Amino acid sequence: MEVPLLYEIVIIFLLSIFVTIVCNKIKLPATVGFLLTGVLCGPSMLGIVKDMRAIDHIAELGVAMLLFTIGMELSGEALNRLKRPVFLGGSLQIGLTVMAVAGIAMLLSHGTFQQGIFWGCLVALSSSAIVLRILQERGATSTPTGRLSLAILVFQDIMVAPMLLCVPLLAGTLELSLEGAVFSTLRVVAVLGAVLLFARFGLDRLMEAVVRTRTREILLLSTLGLCLGMAMLTNYLGLSLSLGAFMAGLMLARSQYSMSVISGILPYRDVFMSLFFISVGMLLNLEYFSQHVVSIVVITALFIVIKTLLTLPAVLVQGYPLRAAIITSLSLAQVGEFAFVLAASGLSAKLFDMNAYQTFLAVSVLTMMLTPCLMAIAPRLADMVAGKRNEHKLATAENHEGACAMEDHLIIVGFGISGKHLAHVARESGLCYTILEMNPETVTRYRHKEPISHGDASQPVVLEHLGVTKARVMAIVISDPSAVRAIVIEARRFNPHLHIIARTRFVSEVAPLRQLGADEVIAEEFETSIEVFSRVLTRYLVPRQDIDSYAARIRQENYRMIRRMSAAVNSLDSMVSRLPDMGVQAMRLAAASPLCGISLAQSQMRRKYGVTVIAILRHGATQASPEPNDLFEADDVVYLFGKTDKLLAIAPLFSGPLRESGKETSPPPKAA
Repeated sequence: MEVPLLYEIVIIFLLSIFVTIVCNKIKLPATVGFLLTGVLCGPSMLGIVKDMRAIDHIAELGVAMLLFTIGMELSGEALNRLKRPVFLGGSLQIGLTVMAVAGIAMLLSHGTFQQGIFWGCLVALSSSAIVLRILQERGATSTPTGRLSLAILVFQDIMVAPMLLCVPLLAGTLELSLEGAVFSTLRVVAVLGAVLLFARFGLDRLMEAVVRTRTREILLLSTLGLCLGMAMLTNYLGLSLSLGAFMAGLMLARSQYSMSVISGILPYRDVFMSLFFISVGMLLNLEYFSQHVVSIVVITALFIVIKTLLTLPAVLVQGYPLRAAIITSLSLAQVGEFAFVLAASGLSAKLFDMNAYQTFLAVSVLTMMLTPCLMAIAPRLADMVAGKRNEHKLATAENHEGACAMEDHLIIVGFGISGKHLAHVARESGLCYTILEMNPETVTRYRHKEPISHGDASQPVVLEHLGVTKARVMAIVISDPSAVRAIVIEARRFNPHLHIIARTRFVSEVAPLRQLGADEVIAEEFETSIEVFSRVLTRYLVPRQDIDSYAARIRQENYRMIRRMSAAVNSLDSMVSRLPDMGVQAMRLAAASPLCGISLAQSQMRRKYGVTVIAILRHGATQASPEPNDLFEADDVVYLFGKTDKLLAIAPLFSGPLRESGKETSPPPKAA
């Protein structure tokens, strides 16, 4: 029995494996490999696929599932913050692009105004599938540029339906009917109202009933049913499939079972997304491309430049710095997947001829193939351009005007969850601090509550405004890896004595950041692993001191590994000054500690625990190099010097009796 499409799909998958492996060897993203696979399978080369429309329909599911998972990753607060970028940035980006491209098309091709508007709509759309996939692979969806790109892409998806409706209007074939328009509007309002009521009152009950079955298959079927059902509903209303899937993801994001839902659908999304990229590659006609290669390459270059320049104002008008605007604009400088649907409608409506259609397809595939490279070089290009521009535009808080006069203060770069916690602790501890955040809406929300400023910390003028030359510590707690590297370089150049603490997502980023000048790098991946095994051991009732000892030893081994990785670039003087594996730790002495009331000599700190007491802070006065007969008192702050693992292991002694190997040690003898 012959199964339709099975032969083609099997050949496509096998060929994509080979092509993707080759691309990986030459450092090209998997997305490019899938596009090249489509070119090989297409009618202009091997001609493996006979039914292109069937492959296109399958590929549309991949785009819908991608938007579904993106919607699930957005919380209500995050979506609320995206309202302004979606409608202001998105409308400005599409409006500027349509009008500018319409004018250029009319001048160059001497076409009609209607044809110019149609070309503007084609150019205005960008690829949600490619951009969001790359952002997810790089873990950059939560960065300012990632959020901006998502906001503009969502608005573009919303505008697909009006653009499709405008095609017959531009072609002069639309017959307007007041009765039909009113009926269509009422139908859309009624259906969307029913969906909102279901999301409000019925969705949670449905998901709870599904999860209670404890059947993974039922959960997966329910997820796919909601995702594809909403996609079909919006398609019935004349909107795009992906917009409906995005709405379904937003609804399920409110559910407490969202993580179970998203984990089940990810493998299917990846398979369908691969087919989408392959289907795009099939559209390229190599014979036409070879005959017009020079003009296609020139048009592609002009397309990228023009679209980048037209997207810049949509980001800058929202108050974001030039660097973020350049990265976002280059990320969106390609043709979108829905532009193919729009182009097919325009071809049938005779808004352009077959040669123009083939040129559009060739330029589209080229821009999609170049997108991973453009997004890779965007941060470096943005640093070059923005570095030459004097960024004076800072939205400062009322109590932050004297930032340059601050001394010995803390600079917090990024005001997400980590930045907020750090600011709270700094305020409770009486530390002088200042905050820098690149999201203008966050700055506006907290400007009367915190010493917060708006700006890009990789720019020298911004660091000068923050008083980086007089600061003691800088904590970089943002999610953009390239921005973290740029900030570390500039901060170290301004202040060689500044203590820089940077957060990163992966352990592989630790050594490069230390080589660039960061004193401490906290890897979320590494710290999460420690927290995981700590909680596992806690459930098995392993003593807390033993767990802390394990964590201290693992941290010590990790730091040694990082120092070995950094040794090739660190000078000998730097290595000696840092005293590998050594550190200073401050410990507050609790009243329950066995150290209270005994002398320094009786505590046997150096012999028994491997640490040295170098100072004691008591009642606001610091006693350096305490005498052996000096007694410890409750609420003393004791400064210890020693190896990192020893300092971590001794911490419980200052709050209570210390256990070693599961047994409680006897407290040191009290002073007579």
